[in-house]
This record gives sequence, C-alpha cells and structure tokens, in this order.
Amino acid sequence: MLGRTYESQNCSAARALELVGERWSLLIVRDALFRGTTRFSDFQRTLGLARNILAARLDRFVEAGLMERRAGSPHHEYVLTDKGRDLQPVIIALTHWGDRWAAPDGPPILYRHADCGGSVQQQTVCGRCGAHLAGDEVRAEPTGQGA
Repeated sequence: MLGRTYESQNCSAARALELVGERWSLLIVRDALFRGTTRFSDFQRTLGLARNILAARLDRFVEAGLMERRAGSPHHEYVLTDKGRDLQPVIIALTHWGDRWAAPDGPPILYRHADCGGSVQQQTVCGRCGAHLAGDEVRAEPTGQGA
C-alpha cells in the first residue's frame, strides 16, 4: 500500500495528490461536480464502493476543506467548497486524457457548455502573450520557495 504523504517532495502536484490521489477520490469529486451528488447513499449507489472507504474519503475531504458536511434531514450532505470546485479543470483534463488513451470505443461522456452546448476544451495558454502551448513549449522553473 502506498503512503498518503509526500513529505520529501517540494511539489504542489505531490501535495495535491495527498488530498485527492487515493483511489475513488477524484470519482467522488466528479460525481459531486457534474452529477450534483451530495448524499452518502447516492455516492455509494453510483460508485459502488464500500461504505467504510466512502466514509473515509468524505471525512478526509471535509478535514481538508474540499467539502463541507451539512446536517440534513434525515441524512447529511457533502457539498463541495470553492477549494473542491476548483478541481473541475483537473477532472476535465483527466477525462480528455482518458478519452484519448484509455477509451477504445470513444468518449463515454462529453463536457458541454451549459449555455450554448459547445464542447469544453482544456488548453495550456501563456499568461503573458496568450499563445496556446504544446507540451514541449512549457518548462518548469523552481521559484526558490523553501520546502
């Protein structure tokens, strides 16, 4: 079993994986984002995972500030916070990658703009000049921020 922390890594991607890198985590966020799922029983029904695993993931999300637990009658709801909703582009990018490399029969779902119906695109764009960048046009530079 892999550990949950990457303490030796001074890397935001590694730190993000501490929060959402466990199996089922991004699927829970996906269902909350795009299906509006908020109730424990609905997450369990649509994802089919064990109650103890779902409870652990939801508790961790609440602890990390990705979701808040709201008392409801008769069930609690798990609602994404801004921090959790900010994972939307991650889910879309991962889905697009999966559509290209892991979906032999084509994409099982499409992300569409709610207003006009256009397809949603993920792109890497330069913040200065607005150029759309290919992977080999991006470099990673250390910022000097300590571990």
